[in-house]
Amino acid sequence: MSGNRYYRGPVSDHFDGTRFFNPGQPPTDRSLADILRWRREARSADWPASVPVKATMPDQRVPGLRITMVGHATLLIQAAGKNLLTDPVWSMRASPFAFAGPKRVTAPGTDFADLPPIDAVLLSHNYYDHLDVATLRRLKLAHDPLMIMPLGNDAIVGKAVPGARMLVGDWHERLTIAEGFTTTLTRANHWSARGARDRRMALWAGHFLHTPVGSIWFAGDTGYGDGAIFRDMQQRHGAPDVALIPIGAYDPRWFMAAQHTDPVEAVQIMRDVGARQAIGIHWGTFRLTDEPCEEPAELLATTMAADDAPAGRFVAARPGDVFDC
Repeated sequence: MSGNRYYRGPVSDHFDGTRFFNPGQPPTDRSLADILRWRREARSADWPASVPVKATMPDQRVPGLRITMVGHATLLIQAAGKNLLTDPVWSMRASPFAFAGPKRVTAPGTDFADLPPIDAVLLSHNYYDHLDVATLRRLKLAHDPLMIMPLGNDAIVGKAVPGARMLVGDWHERLTIAEGFTTTLTRANHWSARGARDRRMALWAGHFLHTPVGSIWFAGDTGYGDGAIFRDMQQRHGAPDVALIPIGAYDPRWFMAAQHTDPVEAVQIMRDVGARQAIGIHWGTFRLTDEPCEEPAELLATTMAADDAPAGRFVAARPGDVFDC
């Protein structure tokens, strides 16, 4: 018995028989002492109770490539007539509880009832701000999409969403979504947990999506580390047309750097993967860490200005924003 409640499989370069890990990268595990230090030293961050959002009503189908920001890591990707969602969360809290845990300060940028037909869902890992079973149940009832995820997450989704159609893969595995549409699971410097006793028992990943109208890389959650996984990704898959890169939940750096990029590192990731265009995600919806609400967008803009990059090459997405790529 491996002791892993989600996955049983052969030992590999990133699975020790019980837990997954990030080979050659800084460890992400933190002790109780680390957590207590973080809470003791936490800076007071400026977060509003709510931020106004003008919801967008998407078209039913789009012949080209369009990306709509819903919030946090939830984006609607419309490409060549197909509709996909990344890490869909329409719940009010990123938490196992309806009464406690990080609460939304921005409403979703698209109302759930206004979603077009959803063909597929791309899941990155099992944190509650990324894998929200309440939303997945709603999607199953309304759209019955194909749900695609890294190893072990199917045990969670399958139990919570009976009858869910699922595809599961390991890092670097290419999975077919539909004719002309594939996703390759990419490495991320991160970890996973749903509770206190399942740390790193399900894999985490990004998604490199190939479509007839372009390629989109959804990074999921990741730290920068030494950058090797991003340079390797470009060598394996080429440069994406659009990269969806996290820019928030990074402070304090001594605690978060191994698992979450800051805006400066996000810009370096854009360079490492060679993305033509990048969209900043994972900020401003749930207060998860200590930086002020608007700081990720401000630091990203400052970093890009100093880089003398073309206007609009890498911008922070706000709920309701629409990008025709």
